[in-house]
Amino acid sequence: MARTSASDPYLPDYWVVCLCADWCGLCRDYRDVFASMAARYPRARFAWLDIEDQADLLGDVEVETFPTLLAADAEGLRFLGPLTPQAQTLSRLLDSLERGSLQATAHGPATQQLLQALQAAPEHWVRAGR
Repeated sequence: MARTSASDPYLPDYWVVCLCADWCGLCRDYRDVFASMAARYPRARFAWLDIEDQADLLGDVEVETFPTLLAADAEGLRFLGPLTPQAQTLSRLLDSLERGSLQATAHGPATQQLLQALQAAPEHWVRAGR
């Protein structure tokens, strides 16, 4: 699902997914911060998902406030919840992911389905500098 390997180097080491809404001004402001992190963390695949426009991809993943961040790898879910929209906060979380210091919980069906859907939907991937 989300582990780089010799058999499929196209897969990322981990996913970082921002779950937002286009109508949310805070989310719109956060998008550039989020995209700038894609260049700093090349082992991750970043994705931006509008929870209303892409509800079919979101499935049963619950979002209560914006921005909500999902971070996961092949071992499981590392983080799912609201995150203050500052570059330093996101960077600290991503540094923890890089160090492997965030404990994984088993993927539930909803997060596993979301990550599989995003793997097949590159139009939602955030490119470095975009």
